[in-house]
This record gives sequence, structure tokens and C-alpha cells, in this order.
Amino acid sequence: MHSAAAAAAAAIAQAVKASGAIVRMEPDEFVHIVYRADEPIVVMATSKIFGKTSFKYLTSYKGLAFYTKSPRQLSLGIGAEVVSAKQIWIPG
Repeated sequence: MHSAAAAAAAAIAQAVKASGAIVRMEPDEFVHIVYRADEPIVVMATSKIFGKTSFKYLTSYKGLAFYTKSPRQLSLGIGAEVVSAKQIWIPG
């Protein structure tokens, strides 16, 4: 069992190296980041677990990737281009 946990940790570490730093934040903070960007592009995916829908969001701002998960759909303003994705997977 320890080798499986070590393998999972190594896979997560490799994914982080491949994708770079990802900043996880609260939904309200994420919205503030989107409003700061001049021409924001936001990737959004929905998931349903045990009948509860959640919304996942990913955007880039000044070279960093920002991620949030929310139980409700976020209002990102009229200037944001929203791209729908089947899934957003964040390591760790």
C-alpha cells in the first residue's frame, strides 16, 4: 500500500512540473482575478457527484494559473470568454 501512495505522489509531482504552478483560491477571489484581466479566457467544467453539481474554473493572469471550484455558477462579467471543457483535472 505504501508503494501505491508513493506512486500517486510521484505522479502528482510530475503533473505539477508539467503544468506549472496552479493557485487554488476561493470563488470570490477568482472572480476578482478575472475582472482584473484585460481579455480574460476562462475554462469551465461541471461535474456531478452524488446528485450535487459543482463548477470548476481555470484562468491565467500574469503568467500564473488560477483555479477554483464552486457549488454555484460564477458571474464572470460580459468581457470574459468562457470555454466549456468536459473536465478540469488539477493535481493534488
